[in-house]
Amino acid sequence: MKMDDMRLVIVASRFNDEIVGGLLDGAKRAIVEAGGDWEQVPVYRVPGAFEIPLAAQKAIDSGKCDAVIAIGCLIKGETPHFEYISEQTSLGIGRVALDTGVPVSFGVITVNTDEQAIARSGNNKDNKGYEAAMAAIEMVHLLRRL
Repeated sequence: MKMDDMRLVIVASRFNDEIVGGLLDGAKRAIVEAGGDWEQVPVYRVPGAFEIPLAAQKAIDSGKCDAVIAIGCLIKGETPHFEYISEQTSLGIGRVALDTGVPVSFGVITVNTDEQAIARSGNNKDNKGYEAAMAAIEMVHLLRRL
């Protein structure tokens, strides 16, 4: 699927930066494969996954994007914090997409272990940043046809 003239924005958390960096590399690979210019894709970094929905909302409100790619990593720990943050992040991302009618693809991985995070952010076919970028591109094409 080609990017044509679409404008993408990435909102990525800084928390778990090594894993998020791998997800960003995957998104970059997808965008370039789709014919996009990575240098033209703004990447906005937020402190953690919880802040992604608000930044996505502001990016959409600017009128300068056709889709947002949300990227982050939540690794389950010993406290219920993981459940609260993952639930609110997921709900917030979905709400932004539904409220605005602009696709916000979900590249926030929620995993139990560091090993699972590494597997989903590596330079391989299972990179969730790659998948989120491709989903954003596909959704822009679909919404233009509807």
